[in-house]
Amino acid sequence: MTVPFTPVGIDHIVIWVRDLERARAWYARVLGFRDGFAYPKIGMVHMWYGPVLIGLWDADDPKAGYAAPARRGENIHHIAFAWTGESEAVMRAHLKAQDVEVLRESHQTGARGYGLALYFKDPWDNLIELKGPPQFQAPSV
Repeated sequence: MTVPFTPVGIDHIVIWVRDLERARAWYARVLGFRDGFAYPKIGMVHMWYGPVLIGLWDADDPKAGYAAPARRGENIHHIAFAWTGESEAVMRAHLKAQDVEVLRESHQTGARGYGLALYFKDPWDNLIELKGPPQFQAPSV
């Protein structure tokens, strides 16, 4: 089956952590992560691992409550798949045609810049994000 867009890779991965500053330092020291973007209003930072953007989200921060893991031990919040080649309307129509319910839609920063993000669940209850092409590059912190 073909899809009406061009898959271009994984945009970013978000990992639940506890003690954000400790996690930030650990990932930098042990794996060479570099600072990317900070989101203090939701208790999250994005860090670069080579060309891949990795989110560290503090599960203990009350500001992360809307998305905090339901079960202790859940480590991955979602996987973001990057796409290009079609309009936002075509992407929404494609998901609807596949009986996929979009749970949340926003425009936000990802590894390639600021653009549309469509969130939905796969049949196994994993949260998936389809991250659209960048509208502009967000500044680093």
